[in-house]
Amino acid sequence: MDKNFEEEQFTGIIKFTPPLYKQRYQFVKDLVRKYKPKKVADLGCADCTLLWMLKFCSCIEVLAGLDTCANVMKEKMHRLSPLPVDYLQPSERSLTVTLLHGSVAHKDPCMLGFDLVTCIELIEHLEESELKKFPEVVFGFMAPSIVVISTPNSEFNPLLPGVALFRDPDHKFEWSRVQFQSWALEAARRYGYSVEFTGVGHPPTGMENVGFCTQIGVFVRKYPQTTEFTQSEKPTEAVYKTVFKAVYPSLKDEKYLWNAVVGEVIFTAQIIKRSLLDRLLPQHKEYNDDLPERKSEFRPQVKCFSEDLERLLAEKSTKPFVNGNMVYIPLATVFSFPKVNQLCGTLEKLRQLIAGEVVLSSDGSAVVFNIEHENEEN
Repeated sequence: MDKNFEEEQFTGIIKFTPPLYKQRYQFVKDLVRKYKPKKVADLGCADCTLLWMLKFCSCIEVLAGLDTCANVMKEKMHRLSPLPVDYLQPSERSLTVTLLHGSVAHKDPCMLGFDLVTCIELIEHLEESELKKFPEVVFGFMAPSIVVISTPNSEFNPLLPGVALFRDPDHKFEWSRVQFQSWALEAARRYGYSVEFTGVGHPPTGMENVGFCTQIGVFVRKYPQTTEFTQSEKPTEAVYKTVFKAVYPSLKDEKYLWNAVVGEVIFTAQIIKRSLLDRLLPQHKEYNDDLPERKSEFRPQVKCFSEDLERLLAEKSTKPFVNGNMVYIPLATVFSFPKVNQLCGTLEKLRQLIAGEVVLSSDGSAVVFNIEHENEEN
């Protein structure tokens, strides 16, 4: 059901809180939280709202939307683009979002290999010929592990003010619960799925016999799809047109990982250096204490990390030290900080990533800082 229709019509006898479309999307999000699919396709994605919500689910690495109306997707596709913060703080996961123009009545190899396929308020918009092909395309060809289909429950319609025949002029049909379940059970039987029925949009008290406003079928594939079947069904060429594609920055990409590691190493080494100088050079500490405005930006970070720093240094046999105007921060000490360790995995990987970007000792075992200018200022 269209959002505008809900807002205009449900101000009378029936009103859903939260709005019905949000309940449907939340149902999908709960499924994602339960099954943790990596690849999700939304058929009939329209304004991309569901895709926008799903892009924040950390388990998902591939999102695809398919719709017959390219203009609607183009109007809203900017919501799926990476934000500046995504580049400043790349995620550990990879994420690719693609919007495709095409019909669910056609097969395209780009839709193979998905874990979850959603069809939210889609099938009632299909022509009879398209609906006939739909089960073969989705369950037979795409054959994802899970399919969720929602559609209006016609038995609920008498409770909705202003509804004559269908809830939306573009609907080609609206099924009762028996009609939907009969169609769904046959599709599940034919293509090797089990199906459970539920819904969202509870009826008013005393009218529970009409069922949910939106009926939902959750299909789970019983057996893994065979490679032979996939290859035999795979078309020779693509039929969908790509409208939009975004690849999010990820720490799995070497260039983003490199940038994150260099920044974190410099940040961590500076903290260790400042803490070391405060303990070993009294004049350095007095200088910071005499200048409140300098202290405010120079000292708090050291204080926040001091307990962790002392604990980490106590656990390590190597410690930072000062030699003349040079401060040496052992790479092993920097690596022992959780964030650096998490980013690199191994000390050798850390050394490779920062080579040429951070000044190291001749044997590559320590980060080196020249504090000559700091001493002159002090």
